Amino acid sequence: MRHKHGYRKLGRTSSHRKALLKNLSIALITHEKIETGVFKAKELQSYIEKLITTARVGDFNSHRAVFAHLQDKNATKKLINEIAPRYKERNGGYTKIHRTRIRRGDASMMALIELV
Repeated sequence: MRHKHGYRKLGRTSSHRKALLKNLSIALITHEKIETGVFKAKELQSYIEKLITTARVGDFNSHRAVFAHLQDKNATKKLINEIAPRYKERNGGYTKIHRTRIRRGDASMMALIELV
């Protein structure tokens, strides 16, 4: 049973899951809107919201903490300088998920995740 279990495994090993979330968050920061599977989007939502909350401080330590998660200079710079200042007065809820379609190949539910 998985009652109150903290996260979804997404059918991957822990290192693969970590890389997946890192790459999805870089894509979301770069494009500010991406389409992916519903369950990946739900996991990405909690991951990216924690990063934005860390980036809102805007000091050197938050810059290092965000870079440790993303490992991408351009995405880190865009998150801290452009995206995080938008949410200074907002307490959470930085992303929105819309279910879009059913993928034709495997009938998987797709969702659009975007920054509010």
